[in-house]
Amino acid sequence: MKAVFHLLFTLATASALHAAPAELGLPPGVLNSKPDARAPLAATEALRRITVPEGFRVTLFASEPEVCQPVAFDFDERGRMWVAECFSYPDYKEPLRDRILVFSEGGPDGRFAERQVFLANGRRLTSLAVGLGGVWVLSLPELLFIPDRDGDGVPDGPAEVHLDGWSLDCKHNMANGLAWGPDGWLYGRHGMQNVSRVGRPGTPAEARVPLDCSVWRYHPTRRVFEVVAHGLVNPWGLDWDAHGQAFIGNNVNGHLWHLVPGGVYERTAGAGFRPHAYATLPMCADHLHFAGANWRAGWVASRSATGDHDTLGGGHSHCGGMLYLGTNWPAAFRGGFFLANTHGRRVNHDFLERRGSGYVARHRPDFLRANDAWFRGSALHTGPDGGVFVADWNDFGECHDFDGSFRASGRLYKVTFGQPSPLPAFDLRQASDAELLVHLRGDNEWFARRARVQLQERAAAQRLAPGTAAELRAQLQQRGPTPSRLRVLWALHAIGHGDDALLVKLLDEADEHLRWWAVQLICEPKLPSSAALAKFTALARDGSTPHTRLALASVLQRMPLAERWPIASPLLARAEDAADPNLPVMLWLGIEPVVAADRARAAELLATCKMPQVRQFIARRLAAP
Repeated sequence: MKAVFHLLFTLATASALHAAPAELGLPPGVLNSKPDARAPLAATEALRRITVPEGFRVTLFASEPEVCQPVAFDFDERGRMWVAECFSYPDYKEPLRDRILVFSEGGPDGRFAERQVFLANGRRLTSLAVGLGGVWVLSLPELLFIPDRDGDGVPDGPAEVHLDGWSLDCKHNMANGLAWGPDGWLYGRHGMQNVSRVGRPGTPAEARVPLDCSVWRYHPTRRVFEVVAHGLVNPWGLDWDAHGQAFIGNNVNGHLWHLVPGGVYERTAGAGFRPHAYATLPMCADHLHFAGANWRAGWVASRSATGDHDTLGGGHSHCGGMLYLGTNWPAAFRGGFFLANTHGRRVNHDFLERRGSGYVARHRPDFLRANDAWFRGSALHTGPDGGVFVADWNDFGECHDFDGSFRASGRLYKVTFGQPSPLPAFDLRQASDAELLVHLRGDNEWFARRARVQLQERAAAQRLAPGTAAELRAQLQQRGPTPSRLRVLWALHAIGHGDDALLVKLLDEADEHLRWWAVQLICEPKLPSSAALAKFTALARDGSTPHTRLALASVLQRMPLAERWPIASPLLARAEDAADPNLPVMLWLGIEPVVAADRARAAELLATCKMPQVRQFIARRLAAP
């Protein structure tokens, strides 16, 4: 049956053409399933009702019938927007009717200029990411790659299944959120309602990776899959700041979390996969977007989005999450995290500050209010010119759509400060390697990210120009802003030239963000060299910042058990870190298997550990079976 399906899928994708009038609106056979005949506001009226801060401007990029139920989108090297339409939600039984559309800018009044249908017969599409010669699609239960190497918006051939095993029983908590990380991995998210067991097609059950609520990643050329962190409820938002720190948008038990690799986060039900974790990492936000003494007291009531809930942000449910690093909005908004609030029909705004080993997110006034009961922001991303696109799923009722879905509407808005000058036509696929390197060190984060993906694609296809890697290494040694140097480091790693000697040398850098990434990249293969381990031990003992100590704590889980003691012991002896919100938990997660494996040495550690919480956990683990 699988072979038959893939034959049908291949024929469907290979025949996708430029949009004809018959392809507008709902695909054949897709019906609205709401129990009454209510209809949404006209798109122009919905646009008129939106309010944003003074100086900002909202335009309608596309709406029904050109786009319906947009669940996710991404951009390609020409700045075109690729949009996934999901008609199979919430029961996921609609056969082969989800679509991928491609829009280009340049139309009148801020609307799109061209639209074409890349995929007309998809299934269970929850996410997509463009790069490496095509588009990556979560078409559950599989992760697919559909090639489009000439960039004409028409599939070049059959879809390739890279992973399978995603659960179909998670409903609104299904795997979602494909995004390119700065390290060259493809990241995604998973909700908590069921367990997936993921692997390459044909992988036996015992060799598959089990996961439920979590953040995960997949390396597209090395074909490695792993869980980055466990926990949360339904994470639906992920982005990276200028230093490559990841932050997660989430539902129910807090809206914003700093993603520490190897972390375990609070969940609302279930035991998870670390029975001896004993503690979880806290939310990094110092507030909730709804009223109540804690999230358990108020999250259901907040669905009204009235009273105190309205004042605090509108409710517990968030979809999409974006760190603004563009060049169009005023500087006061740069570095802010923006989340679409489902019940509040708005976009929330938090601002991130450093605290201890990690970060704290402070509340800012809501950025956008739709003033429309049908507005349901599903995704938001910065575009090439620094303007921000917001996808509106456009439906009414409770956030899970247990009462059915109104499928015949959807909107794509663009939010800019003032009216930015249109960019000249560009295509990074045609840019030279030298031109891509200029983008890496420039101010425009969008171009820097797409340039890195393009360099990774050329390296995988062995099309890098001679001298590109050497030039990147030379640029890394130059003084300059840390974010620029980090982009160069990530590009070196993505093209396979971030060798151990270079990374070990970076551990001597004064900048803690460069040290963080040196630690993470050294441990990516899970076999750090003896030179790296010696440097780690020295950093643990002498003069490192709390942020660097968090990097070391987070990679303990990627090391052989015997190598963890020399690093963990001096970190645990730092009494000044005992009250840090992250370090005791991460250190315990790193040493827990070691404590279980060497009980005598663990008992000795009790005498030198200066963190009361970890001492308690050691004693508890020693007493456990």
